[in-house]
Amino acid sequence: MLNVFELLLPLLILVLISLPLVNVFRGKVDAKSAKTRMIMHICLFFALLLGVIVFQINGATAYAAGETVDQLAGSNAQGMGFLAAALATGLSAVGGGIAVAAGAPAAIGAVSENEKNFGKAMIFVVLGEGIAIYGLIISILIIMLKL
Repeated sequence: MLNVFELLLPLLILVLISLPLVNVFRGKVDAKSAKTRMIMHICLFFALLLGVIVFQINGATAYAAGETVDQLAGSNAQGMGFLAAALATGLSAVGGGIAVAAGAPAAIGAVSENEKNFGKAMIFVVLGEGIAIYGLIISILIIMLKL
């Protein structure tokens, strides 16, 4: 069972990492202050990374009492397959988002000028979304082959 320290410390570290960028996103700081905050943000990220390494070296685990590592073990090929599936889904979703971000405003503009262009305009938006669906299908195929 995890103690309070092991539960609250990662949350505290995440809050400390995100804290310097709050005013940057609000637009209330100048470029020099934003640069200082970004440097602080990067330093806190590496502090979080070091904290994770220290927890792993000390043997702190998040497993239940009866659970062993052998039940969670898999092959390297299976792990790389899951990584490939995650990359396929993530990158295709980003690509689909970029395509929709470019196509949707143009479609809205075309429809506002002439309402008969609605069907033609929506085709371009749907094609952008198709990229994300294709990535999801590929990741499902990868996972099914690796299990």
